[in-house]
Amino acid sequence: MRFRELILGLAAVLLAVLPHPALASKLPAETVVLTVDGAIDGDAPRDFTIADLEALGLVELRTTTPWHDNEMLFEGVPMARLMEAVGARGDTVVGAALNNYLIDIPIADFETFGVLLAFKANGEYMGVRDKGPLFVIYPFDRFPDIRNELYYSRSIWQLRRLTVK
Repeated sequence: MRFRELILGLAAVLLAVLPHPALASKLPAETVVLTVDGAIDGDAPRDFTIADLEALGLVELRTTTPWHDNEMLFEGVPMARLMEAVGARGDTVVGAALNNYLIDIPIADFETFGVLLAFKANGEYMGVRDKGPLFVIYPFDRFPDIRNELYYSRSIWQLRRLTVK
């Protein structure tokens, strides 16, 4: 019984401190949502807020995903543009999620498929409960051949860090 109470208590704390999806757009402007490090210009980690990412230029991507019931309209910055902005000098990024999920993503995917670093879904900023605040999205409808576990695993949500290798 104590274990169940502990789990329920932890769940209540997490729900209290994690941003509600409707509040995601009200994050303080200085809140860092992404750190890019590794083989980049200057070799020092670069921190990004949502405003920093928006300043790189927004694009839209409409696609279906295995995690949503309907077609979604995602907005964010192209991953290729982000890699250019940090001066990436590698051929792979390691994505790390808030829950410590790690995945290697070939940088070539970013140009080949037009991969998006999304922070809006259907016009709303994504909160942690909605796979945000950052979600790597592949255009699954444009490239049916990538509708498989390999590319689904690269579509990391709740992204927090990218390490260029």
